Amino acid sequence: MRVLITGGAGFLGSHLSDAFVARGDEVFVLDTGAIAKVRHLLDQPRFHYVHDSIFNLELIDSLAAKCDLIYHLAAVVGVEHYVADPYETLNVNVNGTQNVLKAAYKYGKKVVFSSTSEVYGRNPKVPWSEDDDRVLGATTIDRWCYSTSKAVGEHFCFAYHKLGLPVAVVRFFNVYGPRLDRVDVGRLFTIFMGQLLRGADLTVIGDGAQTRCFTYVTDAVAATVAAGLNPAADGQAINIGVDVETSVLEFARLMLELYGPTKSKIKFVTQESVYGNSYEDIPRRVPDNAKMRKLLGIEPRVSLREGTRMAMDWFRREAQA
Repeated sequence: MRVLITGGAGFLGSHLSDAFVARGDEVFVLDTGAIAKVRHLLDQPRFHYVHDSIFNLELIDSLAAKCDLIYHLAAVVGVEHYVADPYETLNVNVNGTQNVLKAAYKYGKKVVFSSTSEVYGRNPKVPWSEDDDRVLGATTIDRWCYSTSKAVGEHFCFAYHKLGLPVAVVRFFNVYGPRLDRVDVGRLFTIFMGQLLRGADLTVIGDGAQTRCFTYVTDAVAATVAAGLNPAADGQAINIGVDVETSVLEFARLMLELYGPTKSKIKFVTQESVYGNSYEDIPRRVPDNAKMRKLLGIEPRVSLREGTRMAMDWFRREAQA
């Protein structure tokens, strides 16, 4: 089978590439980014890296024509990006997604669309099931543009599904692991990891009582592969994540414990001092993952302690290289 992964040189895409290459499939990665996260695959005859954009319509058309399954992961992600440049977030995540869906529809190729727990916004009812309401803040607050852009992408996916295109939507909950981001930026794990490596204090926003459900990358990838291969996922939105809640403060303490002797300690900071006035935090993010378990047959296997240890070991080795 031939698999196209847009945004495949990123964190999740690189691990998804690993999984399909290991299955014996041929993988085409389309990405505008660096090759660092897929460098280990470049000598694999079944792996092809295409350095270009989802806005290159002729290229998208040709790749869709030759591939059997499309994973659309290309997007602007990360709080620092969608607060700093909401236009680029909306343009890539909405218009770029339409480009991929149009090409897939032309050739009748299944699409798995990478969405996010952010689509639920700040709905106070947890755990969130796939049909729960979206509760968002004002459009004048930039942080909601990412949630909105992904929700619009989902609407396009389901519209195309009604036209006959096989489409599955996967909503990821705080996936972490090796190759996640550069340290000091991006997700909570890499921010804390960068601070630990520098001997700086771990900055916890507010009182740290806000919770997340951290999902190790191998569990997320297993579910993502299954969503592409299982026809029962077509036309479905599926939460991908563990349902074990961990507060940000608990996570900071766990990373301090696993890191070992360090001068770093926990420092509480205000939200405004980190993200300015265009960000609103979400107090709780908890998935109802029954559909992932029953429909896809995936049970999360990696505990937070074990996954955090493995990810920290990887980033330590990278820092010493």
